[in-house]
Amino acid sequence: MLPVSVGDGSRFELLCAHPVGQWRRLLYWLPALGVPARHYLPLAEALAARGVAVALHEWRGIGSSNRRAGRGCNWAYRELLLDDLPATLATMRQRWPQALCWIGGHSLGGQLGSLYASLHPQEHAGLVLVASGAPYWRRFRHGRLIKAAYAVAPLLADVVGYMPGRRIGFGGNEARGLIADWARTGRTGRYAAVGVKHDLEQQLASLRLPVLALRLRDDWMVPPASLDWLLGKMPQTTQTLDVVTPQDMHGHPADHFGWMKTPAPVAARISAWIAGHDGT
Repeated sequence: MLPVSVGDGSRFELLCAHPVGQWRRLLYWLPALGVPARHYLPLAEALAARGVAVALHEWRGIGSSNRRAGRGCNWAYRELLLDDLPATLATMRQRWPQALCWIGGHSLGGQLGSLYASLHPQEHAGLVLVASGAPYWRRFRHGRLIKAAYAVAPLLADVVGYMPGRRIGFGGNEARGLIADWARTGRTGRYAAVGVKHDLEQQLASLRLPVLALRLRDDWMVPPASLDWLLGKMPQTTQTLDVVTPQDMHGHPADHFGWMKTPAPVAARISAWIAGHDGT
């Protein structure tokens, strides 16, 4: 466990698992929306047992973070991409300077991991996506209902002062700015963030890293078209796509969150792919 401090006073803890003895490969992991880092410890331990160290990021406002979204406490993609992630990765590299680092994530974590990798491609050996895809409404069944939700969510967050995800059953209690950035992508299909000067679409289009994308067969929250939309934004990457089925999960659900309870099949695919892309 490593404490992390950001310049604006935000603090949280970085949870880590690493193999016994000497190791070189490290996956920096970004959680899904509203999911505390500790819920990925089984994945981290399964990867560590396969020779890959894991550092679990904690999103601002979740778990060990000293921030909680509210009327007087707001943030957006800008703070996550330009403040929190650089501070955490700097702390990690100071602790393990020998590590060859991949970045990856689950759901929204995969999206933000893609954006961060596109802004700092030289820092990473590759990108790992699990149950992740762009939220563009046109890529979903019943897309018009989802489009309506993208219009309502920022309005609700403005009225309440934050997005009451725990009350409505979607994500955690999320900051207004974060929901505004997320919903904008859902409506337009394009990545942009208030306060981020880079053209994020252009950054993604220029990314040249290897990418592993694992889709869960029964994941209605990230259908194949959603993943295709995200991967299509990175045409210069070398992409490996695999589908995890209930048979792979020994009968357990192969859906958006079910894989987290039985992470060994996902960990096996990630570790094998990393082993083939570490340049040694």
